[in-house]
Amino acid sequence: MIETARLRIRPWRDSDRAPFAEMGQDAEVMRYLGPPLSREASDAAIDRMVAAQAAHGFCFWALEQKADGVFIGFCGLLLVTFDAVPAGSIEAGWRLRRESWGLGLASEAAQASFDWGFASGIDRIIAFTTVANLPSQRVMQRTGMVRRADLDFDHPRLAADDPLRPHVVYEATP
Repeated sequence: MIETARLRIRPWRDSDRAPFAEMGQDAEVMRYLGPPLSREASDAAIDRMVAAQAAHGFCFWALEQKADGVFIGFCGLLLVTFDAVPAGSIEAGWRLRRESWGLGLASEAAQASFDWGFASGIDRIIAFTTVANLPSQRVMQRTGMVRRADLDFDHPRLAADDPLRPHVVYEATP
């Protein structure tokens, strides 16, 4: 679907389910996202991505290395389905296996996803993460996203006392 110098950003395959589930069990990968995912929850997340692709033409797509075809996570765009951000917002998101951290792959994939979105007529893309997730915020900054403190929010799907609840928002425009 989308190719960069080192990556393929593509639709999900059944063969992605096991490595995605393994990634979701890694406590470091899930550190800023919540508890590790069961296999059922992991499969349900993929099913939601496949449904989003069918409904909207985009999702958080599977991400693989071009050199060897190894699944390393996901990156892409997703319609936000809660009302803590402006209605109709399109979110950029990424999650990579720990072995792929620190190589610039998240930034490379995110930028390619932005480029695809803007070429497809999307005029504004946001990204958000918990306040403590500085690595993800650095990806946002490296891709040229602008901090939008006026859009910061407490994530409505997290308990009021959850330390991951406060979120910061960044925005990209063409």
